[in-house]
Amino acid sequence: MEIQNIIFDFGGVLVDWNPRYLYKDVFEDNSEMEYFLKNICTEEWNLEQERGRSLEDGTRILQQKFPMFHAQIGLFYDQWETMLKCDIPETVSLLYKLKHKYKIYGLTNWSAETISIAYDRFSFFKTFDGIVVSGEEKIAKPDPKIFQLLLDRYKIEAANTVFIDDNIDNIKTASEMGFYSIHFENPSKLELDLIKVGAM
Repeated sequence: MEIQNIIFDFGGVLVDWNPRYLYKDVFEDNSEMEYFLKNICTEEWNLEQERGRSLEDGTRILQQKFPMFHAQIGLFYDQWETMLKCDIPETVSLLYKLKHKYKIYGLTNWSAETISIAYDRFSFFKTFDGIVVSGEEKIAKPDPKIFQLLLDRYKIEAANTVFIDDNIDNIKTASEMGFYSIHFENPSKLELDLIKVGAM
């Protein structure tokens, strides 16, 4: 079937988001920072905010659990913008090329309370024909329900849609649902993979 749509993940694909951009200046050495991000402000904890829990609740719960890290935990969302470093220009360039030929959609795990910061900072988001944000829907990837929600909302089919994400679990779900799935590793490989599936 001929490709008609491209779906992009955001963090790690189109924008460079990493809590280390903030915490490298908070902790005295890398090992302390890595311990904190692996054991305190974990990816699993952050995913709950991306699934719809409020930033205030998420912060309070963690501060109560780890009072010795009260201040450092508070910085996670107080200075969240520091983690959002820049766009990934080579991927953004591909986005604009693809826009000439296809409908472009976004499917992102992102807090409903911080997504507007990204929208305001990066003009390429205006290119999208539709965006589904996990924090607004209270469902997060890799749950198939959020993929289906995007398909239903914008009346598109997985069979003629390319899905691009840097998280392999999300790729597995998309593949099982019949998308052309591309595991993002870097912009150069993405371009090659798009050529392979006939999208470029």
